[in-house]
Amino acid sequence: MSFPSHKYYDFNDFVKDYYNNLIDGSKLIDNEQLKLCAEICETVFQNNNWLFVCGNGGSAAIANHFIADYTKLISTGTKLKPKVHSLSNNVEIISAIANDISYEEIFSYQLNRFATKNDALIVISGSGNSPNIIKALSDGKKIGCKTIAFTGFAGGAARKLADISIHVDVHNYGIVEDLHQGMMHIIAQYIRQKALPDDDFKNEKF
Repeated sequence: MSFPSHKYYDFNDFVKDYYNNLIDGSKLIDNEQLKLCAEICETVFQNNNWLFVCGNGGSAAIANHFIADYTKLISTGTKLKPKVHSLSNNVEIISAIANDISYEEIFSYQLNRFATKNDALIVISGSGNSPNIIKALSDGKKIGCKTIAFTGFAGGAARKLADISIHVDVHNYGIVEDLHQGMMHIIAQYIRQKALPDDDFKNEKF
């Protein structure tokens, strides 16, 4: 599903079609794969393991957003204490690895030093073909992490390599990133609402 397929000169028409493509794209997501991702994250948090996340560009911003919503939101009012680390978050270590070793290893180098078996890795990539994303997935599997890929467009190599593939079949980076961000929120809020005590549930904000 490609957007825009023609030039727009009316802003309201563009907005309407953008929203329509956002809605249509959400309907193409495999909710069973999304459910498996939620179950993996929940298990990781219950077992005191780590969730690692990474992405480039706009996907890096989503990876960093995981830290806020999964560390703070999920733990508020629950007994869960999620441990979340974004491999996209430290410009000092990223630039050192990129400059001294290879940009391809900016995520995998960190993962090989921090991750252990039964941790989980979520990679976020519009194309699914970024070499540093593929290297992170490959090394994560060798370590024994559960691997999850959020992809768009055709899904690329990441879609095939990851244990769990959450694919947005849309050919527009903005819409793909909007839906990736939305799925990040869906998983966090689902896990939190399950973990809230029944008496507190109605008084909590999401």
